[in-house]
Amino acid sequence: MALGLKIGIVGLANVGKSTLFNALTNAGALAANYPFATIEPNTGIVGVPDERVDVLARMYKSDKVVPAMVEFVDIAGLIAGASKGEGLGNKFLANIRECKVICHVVRAFKDTNVTHITGSPDPKRDIDTVEMELALADIETLEKSLPKMQKEARGGSKEAMRRAEQAAKALEQLENGAMHIEPVDGLDLLSAKPVFFMFNMDEDELTDEKRRAELAALVAPQKCVFVNAKLESEMADMELAEKKEFLESYGIAEDGLSQLVRVAYDTLGLQSFLTAGKKETHAWTIKKGATAPEAAGVIHTDFQRGFIAALICSYDDLVRLGSEKAVREAGLMRTEGKDYVMQDGDVVEFKFNV
Repeated sequence: MALGLKIGIVGLANVGKSTLFNALTNAGALAANYPFATIEPNTGIVGVPDERVDVLARMYKSDKVVPAMVEFVDIAGLIAGASKGEGLGNKFLANIRECKVICHVVRAFKDTNVTHITGSPDPKRDIDTVEMELALADIETLEKSLPKMQKEARGGSKEAMRRAEQAAKALEQLENGAMHIEPVDGLDLLSAKPVFFMFNMDEDELTDEKRRAELAALVAPQKCVFVNAKLESEMADMELAEKKEFLESYGIAEDGLSQLVRVAYDTLGLQSFLTAGKKETHAWTIKKGATAPEAAGVIHTDFQRGFIAALICSYDDLVRLGSEKAVREAGLMRTEGKDYVMQDGDVVEFKFNV
C-alpha cells in the first residue's frame, strides 16, 4: 500500500536540514516502538506520532501496532543556480518532484560557527533564493513541454486544449514573477506543490512570540513551524515521558516531528481513521471528505469493491466508555453506508463481500 505522506525537506546548504532529518527520523523510530526503515541514506519512513493508536492498542491488547506512515526525503542542500545544474541541482529537483508536499527549512539561527553560503542569514532572502530556483526549473520544464502540448491541442481534443491552456498560463505567471502556481495536469511542477516552512531558530528565541510572528509573516498565508535542530537531536533517543519533561523545561508544547506532521496533514487536507482489535491496531491516512468506501479502499481494494457497510464509533466515545460493548449499549455504535463522510478519529470495522 502506498504511504500516506511523502515530505521533501528542502533548503539552502547549512540551514540544519540534515540535522533535522536525522533527528526527525530517529525520533519516529524510537517513540513507542514505531517502525522505521531506511530506503536510501537520505530517505526515512517513520510512524506518525498519534497517542490514540497507543491507547487503543492497550485497550484491545493488540499483538501489533501500526501507526500511519510518513516518508521524509532529505534533499541535497540547494545553492543559487540549482535549476541550471549547479551543485547537485538536477538530482535535487528530480527528488522533490516525487514528494507530495515540500517542507522548506529556513535558517533563523545566528551561530557564527556555521557558515552561511552567502555570508549571513537572512530568512526572506534565503526563501526567495530557493523559490526562485524552483520557479526557474519549472519555466525550463514548461518551455520544453508546451510546444508538444500545443501541437496535441491542434488535433481538436478538448482535454489536450485544456492542458495546453493550463501550461501556457502557468508559464506566463512564472515569467511574470509568480512563485506559486496552480498544477498543470501531467506535469509535476515544483511551484505547484503545497509548501510549508520550518524555521530553525536559536534556543532562546523558540518561545519569543514577537520573533515567531515576524517569521510567520514572511511566509503567510502558508503555514510554518519553529524548531531548534540541536534540541531535536538531543530528544531523538528519549522515551515519550522524558521528551515531554524536556520540552516543558524549555516552555515548548510539541516536538518537531509532531509539529511537522500536524502542519503537513493540515496543508494537504489529510486526516486519520483507526481500526482496532486483538490482531492489530492501525491508523490509516485519508483525505478529508473521503467516504466510507474510499477509506475502506485504503486498507484493500477488495474492501472498497465489495463494500456493504461500516460499523463506526468515535475514538472519544470508545475511550470514555471503555469498550465496544459499552458503546453499543449507549447507542453510539453506528452502521453507516456508502455516502458516509469519514471523520478524523473514527474507529471503524468494514463489512464487505467480494
